[in-house]
Amino acid sequence: MERRDLLKSAAALAAAGWIAPAAFLGRAAQAAEVMPLGKPQPFDYASLKGRARFMAQQPHQAPSNALPKPIADLDWDRWQSIRFKDEHALWKDQNLNFQARFFHLGFTIRTPVHMYEVVDGQATEIAYDSAMFDYGRSGVKDGALPKDLGFAGFRLNYRDDFVRDVAAFQGASYFRAVGAEKQYGQSARGLAVDCGLDRPEEFPIFVAYYLERPARGANTVTVYGLLDSASVTGAYRFVMTPGENFIMEIDAALYPRKAIERVGIAPLTSMYQFGENDRRMANDWRPEIHDTDGLQIWTGGSEWIWRPLVNPRTLHVNSFHDDNPRGFGLMQRDRNFDHYQDDGVFYDKRPCAWIEPKGDWGKGSIMLVEIPTADETFDNIVAFWHPDQAIVPGKEYLYAYRLSWGAANPYHPPLATTQATRTGIGGVIGQPRRYFSWRFAIDFAGGPLAQLPRNAKVEPVISASRGRVEITSARPLDAIHGWRAMFDVVPDASPDPIDLRLYLRLDGKPLTETWLYQYTPPPPGERRF
Repeated sequence: MERRDLLKSAAALAAAGWIAPAAFLGRAAQAAEVMPLGKPQPFDYASLKGRARFMAQQPHQAPSNALPKPIADLDWDRWQSIRFKDEHALWKDQNLNFQARFFHLGFTIRTPVHMYEVVDGQATEIAYDSAMFDYGRSGVKDGALPKDLGFAGFRLNYRDDFVRDVAAFQGASYFRAVGAEKQYGQSARGLAVDCGLDRPEEFPIFVAYYLERPARGANTVTVYGLLDSASVTGAYRFVMTPGENFIMEIDAALYPRKAIERVGIAPLTSMYQFGENDRRMANDWRPEIHDTDGLQIWTGGSEWIWRPLVNPRTLHVNSFHDDNPRGFGLMQRDRNFDHYQDDGVFYDKRPCAWIEPKGDWGKGSIMLVEIPTADETFDNIVAFWHPDQAIVPGKEYLYAYRLSWGAANPYHPPLATTQATRTGIGGVIGQPRRYFSWRFAIDFAGGPLAQLPRNAKVEPVISASRGRVEITSARPLDAIHGWRAMFDVVPDASPDPIDLRLYLRLDGKPLTETWLYQYTPPPPGERRF
């Protein structure tokens, strides 16, 4: 930030009891892993909410993204060569189950984040020091950076491996974690604003993190975050426990600066370029490229829904209305290495993320935003909860939820689940095709399917918002101890998306979760058969 802008921000925040930033506090020496800035100040979650509420009443001051030239000029490879020195890790020599290490600003991560340690209800800011980092092949020379540069975020390490981190809060606005497979993938955000509308979306940023020193022997660590943007401020609490699934218990208090048309609670962001159901952008030697392959929903009415992801030609926004949903998340169900053949980033090990609301979330919609992409380095999938309740300034909005990261959903539907969705040209093999149609083959397994006799009269229940459904079938699929449903869709002349719905039933009772899909037929001039 420009110094005059920082002075303005400091003056406003000081009036709210804000802990003064690095540029305005004396630096005190301390024989520890990190250096403090200024004196400890009282801190708890209630006071953080008070600061966020006060900030919402003030004009927003956008942080400067200007970086010193030695850092601003770095490309990806040189920025990645900057390494945090382990000897400066927070809680390094305190015999605790957690340690924290800090990220350096640079490349596209340009917004500094203030870092604090909380001990016995007192918070002390952690000083940035270039001595904390090994600049390696970056070309940045020691002493070339300002002493108040700031950090880009932090990562957490757990006792079972102080080399590989288990959670990361980086780039001011996003965070992620790993399960037992120790593989990063999709990300979460604090909040999403106007995502999928015909104007720029807004992901409010965390301007400060407060890391509470865990008790000796504790397997849980608590981190607080202060959120800020042009539209809203917020106070967050993350109570985190590593394990087979990494669990984050999250409390969020939101204070709008203005009315928000589309607020996204508990947003997840991911990447889907192509897979077995959508090969529109399949121009790579690898069979599939995606962080996640579907949106899973457990509705307030106890229906389980599976919606395979797509890489659309144009922006797609889908809303699944619900009342007090039990959960939703972006899943990577396909965990077969052979389906990806990627031995560098291991898409088969990417974690699922599951949101479990706590308390009364009321009526609203789980929204899925799918954005066209030609490159696997861009997140093009967003999922979040959008409440029906209007979000207006002057009010406090409280949300609590559990976010689980791991190889699978911690909750398992009692019915069979979708194992694969495949698509291709329709028609009857060996017979001339006289019109265009598109084939869908959906495999189900689990639940009651394995116990069914082969001659069970399983019925596929299929509906389409437009067009005609034909050549329907359901038959046993011994390879997965399940069943395969197949059908063709004959679209009408419109190229607009067609919503599809399918489940299998026997004697009037459902055997499977509900499979939903949004199929976009090619324009009539491109329907070759």
